[in-house]
Amino acid sequence: MFDNLREEASKPFYEEEEKFQPALGTTSDEPASPSRFLGMSSMQRFVIAVILMLAVCMIGSMALLVMGKIGF
Repeated sequence: MFDNLREEASKPFYEEEEKFQPALGTTSDEPASPSRFLGMSSMQRFVIAVILMLAVCMIGSMALLVMGKIGF
């Protein structure tokens, strides 16, 4: 069972590894599209930014209420 362990460890895991080709659109030769960032369109980035802004505003308001800096 363990007779050829060192020989097997030195072999590549996939014997035909050099035959694999990269997936379409993942080659490093093509420049990245300027309209895509993190795989999102501009509208998706805008929605994420608005949600993040609302979360920060709500957390800040709650913190001010808890510390007694503002009150109703």
